[in-house]
Order: sequence, then C-alpha cells, then structure tokens
Amino acid sequence: MIRLIVHRLLTSIPLVFVVTFLTFFLNSLAPGDLARTMLQGGGTEEQYLALRKQLGLDLPLLLQYWNWLKKAALGDLGVSFFTGERVTVLLNSRISVTVSLMIGVLFVCVLAGLVLGIVSALRGGLIGRAIDVLSMAGLIFPSFWVALVFIAVFAVWLQWFPATGYTPLRSDAKMWFLGMVLPVMSVALHSITNVAKQTRDSMLDVMGRDFIRSLRAVGISETSVVLKHALRNAALPVVTVLGLILVAAISGTVFVERVFVLPGLGSLAVQAAEQSDIVLLQGATLYFTLMTIGINLFVDLSYGWLNPKMRTR
Repeated sequence: MIRLIVHRLLTSIPLVFVVTFLTFFLNSLAPGDLARTMLQGGGTEEQYLALRKQLGLDLPLLLQYWNWLKKAALGDLGVSFFTGERVTVLLNSRISVTVSLMIGVLFVCVLAGLVLGIVSALRGGLIGRAIDVLSMAGLIFPSFWVALVFIAVFAVWLQWFPATGYTPLRSDAKMWFLGMVLPVMSVALHSITNVAKQTRDSMLDVMGRDFIRSLRAVGISETSVVLKHALRNAALPVVTVLGLILVAAISGTVFVERVFVLPGLGSLAVQAAEQSDIVLLQGATLYFTLMTIGINLFVDLSYGWLNPKMRTR
C-alpha cells in the first residue's frame, strides 16, 4: 500500500507541471496588457516599461514560469498584482470555505446515496425509477441553475435559509450551518443519484453471488449480510464514483460560490481571472491541482481499507 501511495505521488508531479504551465501559457494569450491595466491607461512609456520589468513580464515565457516554479517550491506564490497581499495568505484565508463545501457534498452523497442505493437494490420499484429520472434530470440542469432555484424557493419564498453570504463557523455555528445547506445541496443533488445508481448496481451484482447465498444458508441475519458483507464488497465502484464526484465538485464550487457569494477559492479564482491577476490565478490553479491529487490519494487509501489485498502491493 505504501508503494502504491508513493507511486501515486510521484506520478502526480508531472500533472502539477503540466497544469501550471498550461495556465501560464493561456494567461499569456489573454487579450490586454497587465501593465497597461495596472496603470489604468495612464503613465509614460518609461513607467510602463519599468512596471513590466518589475513584474517580470519582459522575460521569455519559459523563464517567467521557471522563476515562478522555483519560488512556489519554497512556498512563495508571489504577491497579488491588484491587492498587494501575498497569494498564499489570500488562498489560505479562502480554502476553508471550499473545503467545508466539499466535505458537506461528500457527507450528503455518502449518506443519501448509499441509503437510496441499498433500498433500491433490496426493494426496487418506485425508488429505483425515481433515481433513474433524477439522474437524467441532473444531466439537464447544471448546479448553478439548481442553486438559483433553491434561492428562489427556500430563501426568498419559504425563507428557511439565507440567500447569500457566509458566516464563519467560529462566529455563529447555527448561521454557518444554515448558510451552507443550499450551496452543499446545489452541488450534491445530481451526485446523490449517481452514488445511488452505482450503489444499487453494485449491490445487485454482489447480492447474486454464491458467497451471499452461503451466508444466508448458515443463518446469518439479513442485516449483517447486507451491511457487513455485501456493502463492503460493493463499495469499491462506489468509492471510484465518489472520487470523480469530488473532482467534479471542485469546478462546481466555482459557480456555486459565485451564486451564493461565498468567499471560497472558486470565487477568488474568478475574481483573479476578471482582473487579469496572473499571479493569484496561478496560485489558485496550483491549489485546485493539489486538491485533485489529494482526492485521488484519498480514493487509493479507501481502496486499501476496503480491499486488504491492495495493502500488500
């Protein structure tokens, strides 16, 4: 298992290089000139050239990337062009919001998805058909559209939850929870049906195997057969789906954070893109990449816990 983790980490290094360089390259193709933007169309030509040199924009693209990479390896992601704050400080102040959102999505997907999937596998009928319909609906309606509907219904009409804004957990736990319900459900709604479908299909496959019939034949209770033996064997494909959901949720949080005005990494990345703040956008991209790698590592560790054979690899 340790060798597998080390292998995953080593193979993730090229991913970091590729993603960060592509971000650098695409930023260089963006219209406009950062130095001109910062001077707000004013300033002399000498001031313009001096600012480009100060920002390192006069260097070749590969050299700019190399200089950034060397500093990033030491934990220095530079200074935001527009706020003047250190990028690591800005990102670290926002990451807790995004992580809270993703943990909430994971919790809801696991809890609701597993329950619906198990019930659908054992009972079938209406629940199974409802899962199929909702899964198709999730492909049609994106998370930001669901977020707008939730705001209209649950915040404006019923007034059960706040429409926008964020309250830190330490300030008011109740308001923090209420403020996170709609964003979490907006991202998780479609994912719940995916987890439920995968759980149902995996459970149906496992429940038809010989060892399940043998367990029933020796008198083991149905609850133990389902939860202890069948679910554990059916969980590996579900874990794979959960990993994909969390990776997709990273992009989903970008839109949801904007809709609900949450001060997370996604909204910060959009703000950086709107202001052409290349340094801040580059740092946000690195954080998102590391989060993706962390999710994949979490999936691998889950495989090892569910399947003892993988621990010996």
